[in-house]
Amino acid sequence: MQNEVINILPDRENHVIGFADMGDLIARHYPYRYAVVVGKKLDDAIVDGIEDGPTMPYYELYNSTNDELNLITAKICRFLTQNGIPCSQIKSTVREEDIPEGFGKTLRMNFSHKMAATRAGLGWIGKTDLLVSEKFGPRIRLATVLTHHRFENLGAPVTESRCGECDLCVEMCPGRAANGNLWDDSVDRDEFYDAFKCRDACRKLSRERLDKKVSLCGICVSVCPYGKRS
Repeated sequence: MQNEVINILPDRENHVIGFADMGDLIARHYPYRYAVVVGKKLDDAIVDGIEDGPTMPYYELYNSTNDELNLITAKICRFLTQNGIPCSQIKSTVREEDIPEGFGKTLRMNFSHKMAATRAGLGWIGKTDLLVSEKFGPRIRLATVLTHHRFENLGAPVTESRCGECDLCVEMCPGRAANGNLWDDSVDRDEFYDAFKCRDACRKLSRERLDKKVSLCGICVSVCPYGKRS
């Protein structure tokens, strides 16, 4: 079963997949325990071009990558359902109906692809609240399938940051959203990162560079040494 799910990926060069035991992390909102997390690498040439802010090629890449991930996770859901396994797709893109009550006061969703990825062993949370994946650094987008099915080989959870003393993303953030503190799985997001400052800076840059009412930046994705090494 697990190999069949893995084989749904278009390729292993530009994609990653992980299997996670979410424990009780999502029990309040979802009747599932396990997650299949799929990641798609972002194009290096385009990401290298956004050190000063978002560009139209990055905006188009962001959307097309989300669309591809949604198609892949939909295929995984169909496969599991055909084999009698209940599941639920959590899309890479946030839909209006997915936004929980009170979101405007917290900027927190009911589900975090990034936390699922850490539980699947795919990476850790960086200083600007990005997933820094082992394979691609932060140059990655994610989507998830939730299920009751316990896959044979679950990832070993990553429980602490591996960013060390590197502060490049903190220094380059136009919103000054991060304070440089390190994440671990016991640390609340607000202790190291201000999501409101990030959102406001992203909106401003998107208006100026893209003439669009979206929240897109990407500078920290572009400058991260882990992503450049990948």
